[in-house]
Amino acid sequence: MRAKITYFVTAAVLVVYFVLAGDRGILLIEAGSPVTVPFGVAVLVLPLIGVWFLWQTTRFATSADRLARELDAEGGLPVDELVRTPAGRIDRDSADAVFVRRRSETEAAPDDWRSWFRLAVAYHDARDTPRARKAMQRAIALHDGRPVRA
Repeated sequence: MRAKITYFVTAAVLVVYFVLAGDRGILLIEAGSPVTVPFGVAVLVLPLIGVWFLWQTTRFATSADRLARELDAEGGLPVDELVRTPAGRIDRDSADAVFVRRRSETEAAPDDWRSWFRLAVAYHDARDTPRARKAMQRAIALHDGRPVRA
């Protein structure tokens, strides 16, 4: 729950920033000089990229959450069996052992979104965020029946 609150607060702050930056971009364009117009256009492009990125991130998070709820209802969420350090961090060897199991499950059932979801969690636990995101994107695509990008 704390992560959701943090996400929404951050998103709200970003939206305010996008509005303020967009306003400045319009003011620069309205100034009409040969220097301010290109700067104004550049300032407008940045919030547009930010809005697109925020939208994509929000879609990804809601889709992953939807899959997690569905998997939880089926009783298929991965069980936290990881060894932790006294400080609460996940032990690297433990995460690697679970990852090897999840990878073999996914290789055995490459078209099952559930195995890709569990592999994404294993990647995340092993601190490999880019691969975790790719595996989750694949799980979402398989679940939704969309073509899977290689």
